[in-house]
Amino acid sequence: MEGFLYQATIYLCAAVIAVPLSARLGLGSVLGYLAAGILIGPGLHLIGHETHDLQHFAEFGVVMMLFLIGLELEPRALWDMRHKLLGLGGMQVMLTMGAVAGAAMAFGLSWQPALAIGMILALSSTAIVLQTLSEKGLMQTQGGRSAFAVLLTQDIAVIPMIALLPLLALPDFIPHAMSAAEGAEAAHGAAEESLSLVEGLPGWGVTLVTLGAVAAVILIGIYLIRPVFRFIHAAHLPEMYTALALAIVIGIAFLMNLVGLSPALGTFLAGVVLANSEFRHELESDIQPFKGLLLGLFFITVGAGINFEILLDAPLKIFGIALGTMLLKGLILLVLGRLFRLKHRNLMLFTLGLAQAGEFGFVLISFSQQVNALDSTLAAQLLLAVTLTMLLTPLFFILYDRLSRRMVENLEPEPDEIEHEGPVIIAGIGRFGQIVNRMVQSSGFQTVVLDNNMNTIELMRRFGFKGYFGDPSRPDILHAAGIEKARVLVAAMDDNDAVVRLVAYARAMRPDLHIIARAYDRTHVYKLYQAGADDIVRETFDSSLRAGRYVLENIGLTDFEAAEAEKIFFHHDRNSIRELAELWDPAIPPGKNTAYIERSKELEKGLEAALLAQLADEEDAS
Repeated sequence: MEGFLYQATIYLCAAVIAVPLSARLGLGSVLGYLAAGILIGPGLHLIGHETHDLQHFAEFGVVMMLFLIGLELEPRALWDMRHKLLGLGGMQVMLTMGAVAGAAMAFGLSWQPALAIGMILALSSTAIVLQTLSEKGLMQTQGGRSAFAVLLTQDIAVIPMIALLPLLALPDFIPHAMSAAEGAEAAHGAAEESLSLVEGLPGWGVTLVTLGAVAAVILIGIYLIRPVFRFIHAAHLPEMYTALALAIVIGIAFLMNLVGLSPALGTFLAGVVLANSEFRHELESDIQPFKGLLLGLFFITVGAGINFEILLDAPLKIFGIALGTMLLKGLILLVLGRLFRLKHRNLMLFTLGLAQAGEFGFVLISFSQQVNALDSTLAAQLLLAVTLTMLLTPLFFILYDRLSRRMVENLEPEPDEIEHEGPVIIAGIGRFGQIVNRMVQSSGFQTVVLDNNMNTIELMRRFGFKGYFGDPSRPDILHAAGIEKARVLVAAMDDNDAVVRLVAYARAMRPDLHIIARAYDRTHVYKLYQAGADDIVRETFDSSLRAGRYVLENIGLTDFEAAEAEKIFFHHDRNSIRELAELWDPAIPPGKNTAYIERSKELEKGLEAALLAQLADEEDAS
């Protein structure tokens, strides 16, 4: 017991000291965790052999991360990503496998271990990349979504890789070979006798059981989770929500292990199924702390697992493998990114973010050693090379930050890829649009937020609100946001002319669409009226009315009298605006439009008469 408490104290203290320091230096939390692991492991030797076993437990943080990401994705959004999953992700895995295997064969390896190395290094780090993208608010960018699609494809690709590795066994390495199922368990550090629902089944049986497990996850998410949550809610015990959330994630991960699928993939699918659930936010808040701690523990174990003795024995070879892998993968990612129309900062984020090897590489290296596909010396060197690439990845993100700032000065950023739709489109998320968005979302309705100010969008993302960068007045951006199916459009941009263009285009395209537009002044109101807006809101009109009511309340009128005066002024002004809009002519300045001036005077006298009559009625009544 004392040993466990000692180790827990070491890990937690290292994280508490190193991570905030790294974050304040602008290096990010991931690099802080890795540095903490290096310090307490190979640096001060405060921890020992338990690091390897602890790493398998900490990998559960990746499972929880993908569950939380799934909760943010609707099934429709996942379906919209199918081209990137199959095309971009599939090509990345296949091309990287082939290129790395070819390079390994050029250095004298036979094709079997070369192909095994190609599989290992084709995978990137889901944990580091997604954690960093989330921290920096880059998940909703086109580069971030493309990187996520590739990572998800890689997680799926681990399954056929594990099935293929036993076929690459060489008798020269280890005296005996293990079956695929046994090797997978050994790679995950599981017990020798493990449960499996597919072991010994024919191919068609494995397929049926696997599909049945996936169907079970979907059905449980649709039909079982909601009733169970309602049952838990009736107990009024908050800790039961946390217990249920953990039971969902752990149970699905266990089921996926039974059928030989990736636990991360299974929990991601469960998250997608529950994305529209009314309990989504409760699940997120319950799982988030465990995900953060386990991911941090995983990063610490990666840093602590660096064996500097092996590194010093063959430094050129190990650094050559690490840097060569990142260079080769980077070139392939660069070509694929251009092929799939990624540009500028998105292309750079996609390339630098995925150039490393990942935590599933640890699984495949250990498995390859178990099934005779790699010898122990090469496996140890690969483990260290994979660790070094993961250690360099946060530095690559720092490089991306600095280069992207320079690019912003010279290049117009590319608009984000919009991957979800909603009944309300809010164009412009400044002071006006923010309040509209918060009120609509708090009432349970989904919105699609568009703005052409990148800083505003990034600030929104830091506070947990989804938003997409792009010019809302561009037809292609509007179509991507789902203007064909939307019920309400809110035009709230700062550019007055852009608001008019947006309203005119939306009205021409959708005569049935309800358009609410923010106006700067009366002239802007008239332009929006002619463009076809249904409701026009002057940005300071309502606040000015309220201020006028306060004035009346403090110079002699009662609260009721001031409120009635405000109401009369409001309705009179709205009616006046409609009448004057018919007389307004954009070709004639208002000061020279005789008909407009005369009618404006008449309406003003009518307002004064209405207010005086109201006050007289109040006096008579009293």
